[in-house]
This record gives sequence, C-alpha cells and structure tokens, in this order.
Amino acid sequence: MKFYYVTFRSVTHGQRGEKLLTNENIRCHLLRTPKWMEVKGCGYSLRIWTEDINLPVALLRGNHVPMQRVYIQTPEGTLEEMNL
Repeated sequence: MKFYYVTFRSVTHGQRGEKLLTNENIRCHLLRTPKWMEVKGCGYSLRIWTEDINLPVALLRGNHVPMQRVYIQTPEGTLEEMNL
C-alpha cells in the first residue's frame, strides 16, 4: 500500500474530497498540510492509502473538487510532488 497526499486550499474542499473518496471505499484522512507543503495557501491535505492514485484523482476531478497538488510518500518517508 502506498501513501499519497492531495492538497486543497480550504478545509471545505478537503472535506468534500474526504466524503467523496470514503463513499467510494477509498481510505483517506483529512489533516493540516505540513508548513513546507503549503504552496499557494494549501492548508489541508487528504492522506490517501492506495496502490494507484489515478482513481482517487479522477473521482476528485470528475466531481469538481478543486485540488492543488499530489504528493507520493517515498519508502524513505519523504514526499515527492507528482505530475498528474
């Protein structure tokens, strides 16, 4: 299982995303974005447990949940931004 982080500008957008993904049985948790990740005011993140981030991202986009950036957590524990 891999860990991904999707950032949002507001808690409302993050909550919408969390509800949507949870309803689709995708494990996720809303949390405050670490300070170094807060580019352009991204104050909240969804931590998502999945093997493939493409489905959660497609669901968020398809339901017009405005997200900012997507990161993958490496085996070493660092986060790398993804281009999707």
